[in-house]
Amino acid sequence: QVHLVESGGGLVQAGGSLRLSCATSGRTFNTVVIGWFRQAPGKEREWVAAISWTGTGRMYADSVKGRFTISRDNAKNTAYLQINSLKREDTALYYCAARSGRDYLGRDVTDYDSWGQGTQVTVSS
Repeated sequence: QVHLVESGGGLVQAGGSLRLSCATSGRTFNTVVIGWFRQAPGKEREWVAAISWTGTGRMYADSVKGRFTISRDNAKNTAYLQINSLKREDTALYYCAARSGRDYLGRDVTDYDSWGQGTQVTVSS
């Protein structure tokens, strides 16, 4: 089991940037895939990005490709989500999640077995 804590969310104007962090503990960080998801009010949780054990493999949802960058620092047991050119539709609670076992970049909530509590991102016009 992995314990995850997100931070870095906030209120930002459209066009701005944020860097979300996901600090982990409880399992060797370089053997878990990290995924980022988001959930807007009244909507289902949506996959945003995922990164492989070493960081060489990265995948993004089409809606964020080119604006979001996922990364990880295995020495710090921390993953990141850099969000640029923020839009109002990016407003959501952002979660990081960990997948133990196979080095597979899952896109579904069921692909992950540990979750953080989320960090709120609100974009104003």
